[in-house]
Amino acid sequence: MQEPKFWHRPNAGLIGQMLRPLSALYAAATARKLATGARHKMGVPVICVGNLSIGGTGKTPTVIALCEILSAAGHSPHIISRGYGGQITVTTRVDPARHSASDCGDEPLLLSAFAPVWVGRDRVASARAAVDAGADVLILDDGFQNASLAYDLSFIVVDALRGFGNGLVIPAGPLREPVAKGLARADFLLSIGDPAAQARFQQNIFLPAATCLHLQGRLEPLNTGLSLQNMPVLAFAGIGNPEKFFVTLREMGAQVLRAEALSDHQPLTDGLMARILRDARALGAQPVTTEKDAVRLPAKLRREVLTVPVRLRLSNDQALRARLTDLFSKNP
Repeated sequence: MQEPKFWHRPNAGLIGQMLRPLSALYAAATARKLATGARHKMGVPVICVGNLSIGGTGKTPTVIALCEILSAAGHSPHIISRGYGGQITVTTRVDPARHSASDCGDEPLLLSAFAPVWVGRDRVASARAAVDAGADVLILDDGFQNASLAYDLSFIVVDALRGFGNGLVIPAGPLREPVAKGLARADFLLSIGDPAAQARFQQNIFLPAATCLHLQGRLEPLNTGLSLQNMPVLAFAGIGNPEKFFVTLREMGAQVLRAEALSDHQPLTDGLMARILRDARALGAQPVTTEKDAVRLPAKLRREVLTVPVRLRLSNDQALRARLTDLFSKNP
């Protein structure tokens, strides 16, 4: 979906103000769901990565970063995902050799390159399957408003540039629940953006509890040895905030002749890709997309489209590593 402009206006505009009664109902329903959840314990640490607003905030790069940290420390993380955008409903381990993005969703397919991923509607069943398969820590992807699992550590991820929008709950704003209530339940608030965006974000955020620590990070292109300097490109992206990808390309020195923002998780149909490739040829440009979009490309086109992967770089991860060490010392 395309976010309404009033979601990011300080006063929300007339439409936003008119929708506030519906927002109160949505917030109450979320609070009721969280208060009455079963919260199953799995016998291994569970780390939840979520957000307060809909759309892209950087959850997937955060999950990848956690997998890398945990794996380097000798642990066996498994990822639990709802599998948004996929057709699989029963608990299934993602297999890139036989599953496509339409089967399990683009994010689970991408994440399966870094750790085992389990998708399905029943997160508890998926978690149990992961533990039975040898997981000694579970990462719950996009589960902060899900009350089925008890988690030991939680992250709220936010785009530092966009922040929490107008601060209102759906449909008056972009939030799934009020900021103060969400942050009071979190262990870490991770803001992702460049130094200027981080500075603006810090001026506007209040951490309601001493236990909610603020981490800062930035998405940086993975060093693959490929230079985009002065390369003419046609960029397309179907992620939560495509403009972030286009900015990254320009920072890498690419000449972005066209930047095409698609809807989040938009299928890359044969017709759409034929048009994009035709336009790229007419412009004399190289088609370029994100790592998440690349897994939705038809196999026959993957050699024609350049993929630019990014990774999360934390400015200071000492507090995070200390909490992880403490977590495993309590759960040997």
